[in-house]
Amino acid sequence: MRKGLIGRKLGMTQVFTDDGEAVPATVIEVEPSVVIQKKTVKREGYDAVQIGCSRVKQKHVTKPLQGHFQKADKGFFRILRELRGDVSGFELGQEVRVDIFKPGDYVDISGTSKGKGFAGVIKRHGFSGGRATHGSMFHRAPGSIGASAEPSRVFKGRKLPGQMGCERNTVQNMQVLVVRPDDNAILVKGSIPGGKQGVVLIRQAIKK
Repeated sequence: MRKGLIGRKLGMTQVFTDDGEAVPATVIEVEPSVVIQKKTVKREGYDAVQIGCSRVKQKHVTKPLQGHFQKADKGFFRILRELRGDVSGFELGQEVRVDIFKPGDYVDISGTSKGKGFAGVIKRHGFSGGRATHGSMFHRAPGSIGASAEPSRVFKGRKLPGQMGCERNTVQNMQVLVVRPDDNAILVKGSIPGGKQGVVLIRQAIKK
């Protein structure tokens, strides 16, 4: 199974290499994640481990979830995520900490990007638009979007104005720069999806 943890983006900083080069880095707070459930092909149809993070009081959890958490008997959690793969090396209630990664490792990080509201095609898709002079009346419009009599409809996937951002994105092959088990923190090279305090899922890189 690919190693994985739940984290929370704190912001960006920079790390200096031995050569004096300043490398941009994202700081991710990674509390110990707890194995809440083991899913198997026989019972659920696939192998996966459900992990929980960010503890909360029992009164803030619905009764069905209270029963779900009590099977692991490690408290109650706000955030749940799944890691698919072989579950043989995990036990209910087991804690997974940030030290499963080390500097130099590569990880894939998934999170929800910043929402930017309703946007036009120039901002959302990078269209060029029309000329701004001589009364063209065609400045930031999308232009023609389909045929007329045949097929008499707009094809799915056409780039048009609409909601921009606020969607799940994954950045692959991000290098781990620093791991701080005492601070429950990990620093990765570059930027990751989402704003500050956004929840992210850190997994072992699938292509490395």
